[in-house]
Amino acid sequence: MAPASFPLSVSCAPGSSRPLAASPGPSVAAAASSQLPASSRSSERRRVPGLALAAVPGVGGRKGGGRWRAGISSFSFLPPFFTGNKGEKDAEKAVRLKEELLDAIAPLERGAEATPEDKERVEQIAQQLEAVNQVKEPLKSDLLNGKWELLYTTSTSILQPQRPKYLRPFGKIYQAINADTLRAQNMETYPYFNQVNANLVPLNPRRVAVKFDYFKIFSLIPIKAPGSGKGELEITYLDEELRVSRGDKGNLFVLKMVDPTYRVPL
Repeated sequence: MAPASFPLSVSCAPGSSRPLAASPGPSVAAAASSQLPASSRSSERRRVPGLALAAVPGVGGRKGGGRWRAGISSFSFLPPFFTGNKGEKDAEKAVRLKEELLDAIAPLERGAEATPEDKERVEQIAQQLEAVNQVKEPLKSDLLNGKWELLYTTSTSILQPQRPKYLRPFGKIYQAINADTLRAQNMETYPYFNQVNANLVPLNPRRVAVKFDYFKIFSLIPIKAPGSGKGELEITYLDEELRVSRGDKGNLFVLKMVDPTYRVPL
């Protein structure tokens, strides 16, 4: 496989709340109540649709001097992002989606054996996982740093499906990233042991431009990269275990963390 063909997954590049209608204040409620006969005032203390009210005794226990207070159930109609549990729900959903994604790609030999139906299924799960990504600025996160193993890709330049199976790279493929030094490295293992190193230029907190600087053939022979050796990548999902990235040619990459202490040579 051509060493420069594995885009670096460091491409470091998804509400609004609607004001709620105001409820009448205590003084308004009191004024309205005072205009009614005594026999009907108690009936005024009935529930407003969507809002449960409870009377709080006034100071000194005076009768009739109470004020209105919304009970806990008054917030049951609010959207999830008002209740503060959206992040927790997204995290739980991410755990489930990660399991589904890993199960889907496990028999696909990094994508080399994926049928169109397999690719569509993996793409759908990946999009759902990206939608609950908690790390909004991956280039600023320590979770990005280290050595990652490629589990799945749609890149034919990496998979080389046109080659006989015994000529494809069938050893593990790694990618290392150090966001603090803006360096990245792709590493093939058996049978070619090729490497490519690159500099990263942040374009935004999720996307980077990638410029390859040199290759190593069989991990021994250094070759300066041509000027055309460049690309872009975006990190669309990141946690301590899994990373999903997308290349500038539309390819999908799924990687797992194997060594968070690994440093890319400068």
